[in-house]
Amino acid sequence: MIRTITGDKSTKLFILLGGFFIANAIVAEIIGVKIFSLEDTLGIKPVNLTIFGNSFSFNLTAGVLLWPVVFIMTDIINEYYGVKGVRFLSFLAAVLIAYTFIMFQGAIALSPADFWTGNYEGQHIEDANEAYRVILGQGSWIIIGSLAAFLIGQILDVVVFHSIKRSTGEKAIWLRATGSTLVSQLVDSFVVLFIAFYIGPRVSGNQGMPWSLGLVMTICIGNYIYKFIVAVVMTPVIYLVHWMIERYLGRELAAKMKKQAMEKGG
Repeated sequence: MIRTITGDKSTKLFILLGGFFIANAIVAEIIGVKIFSLEDTLGIKPVNLTIFGNSFSFNLTAGVLLWPVVFIMTDIINEYYGVKGVRFLSFLAAVLIAYTFIMFQGAIALSPADFWTGNYEGQHIEDANEAYRVILGQGSWIIIGSLAAFLIGQILDVVVFHSIKRSTGEKAIWLRATGSTLVSQLVDSFVVLFIAFYIGPRVSGNQGMPWSLGLVMTICIGNYIYKFIVAVVMTPVIYLVHWMIERYLGRELAAKMKKQAMEKGG
């Protein structure tokens, strides 16, 4: 049975793509707690864009390093395995992301050993356990917003991808892959911020934290400018991955899989 699964190229490829897809989604959620300055990282001056009356510089969540990869992987999986393949991996990833954060809460609740915190004191970290809690213990509304944005973005990506492919056929890979990513990333960016920083704080009664709608739109559009540029820049990568997959599967099997994917996704 195991030999049959690992010996089948299409199944083996699905496991490889699925594993990379889920790993990137989980890592993106974990590292997303860090906000970095893109301009400082590149050694350039802040752009200070004015959007909806608010000043915006590219201070982005570290998760943006991987989310474009996740959405590109979505398009690759969509191309060869259709809606069912993407839907299965998306819900599996969402469940595993939730599981990851639940395990984080369990780990945070454990009483730290004295020698463990003592070791970090030598590195000028006065309370390692509190630092551990702050980094891994993301707010519940941020987690809810991230999961909702992820699932909505994935579903939208699939719909747009197949709509474009039905119109263009096998031509214009860049259009269906990049186009669907640009649409889904726009919605993804807005949903996560709207839930985490606009709706969530108001529902929970924390009046000191809620963002204004204008600020949500400013950050959303600023983040999307970055994601738009990255999606366009990564277009050649899509063709490279397609080429590698076609070589691995062979033209006949690849064509058969893409045809079945379209029939199942129609």
